Amino acid sequence: MAEKLSARLLMHPLDFLALGFGSGLVPKGPGTAGTVMAIPVYLLMEPLPANIYLALVAALFIVGIPICAHTARRMGVHDHPGIVWDEIVGYLVTMMFAPPGWIWVAAGFVLFRLFDIAKPWPIRLLDRNVGGGFGIMVDDLLAGIFAAVVLQLMVIFLVSTS
Repeated sequence: MAEKLSARLLMHPLDFLALGFGSGLVPKGPGTAGTVMAIPVYLLMEPLPANIYLALVAALFIVGIPICAHTARRMGVHDHPGIVWDEIVGYLVTMMFAPPGWIWVAAGFVLFRLFDIAKPWPIRLLDRNVGGGFGIMVDDLLAGIFAAVVLQLMVIFLVSTS
């Protein structure tokens, strides 16, 4: 039986994570709310050495596959908008090599949301054709990679010309 999106879902630990600690319950723009929730997670991870940060993001992606699959099955919808663990991981990917500072936190946020919403090729292809928990996660991983590349280009061109 499919569950409706409700605060009751937060009582199950996997749903709590998949719903972005509750941010996915926001009725308008749950993906944006999930990305906002990713900011404090990023700020906690920012001081980590690059290799530890990378390993942690990889682990969060891998555990996200069964987490998102569980909640999608429980909700009876492949990729319900309230499932935002993928947005959290995608934003962390975007910020992987970002310099410190709120301007970069904000730029990464905007870039990730643009790529996640617009879903340019091949992101849209993955979103439409890959199922299960991996399908929920992989399009946001790629959106995060695209956003990270653009963010790094901004760093190179804006910082080096200052």
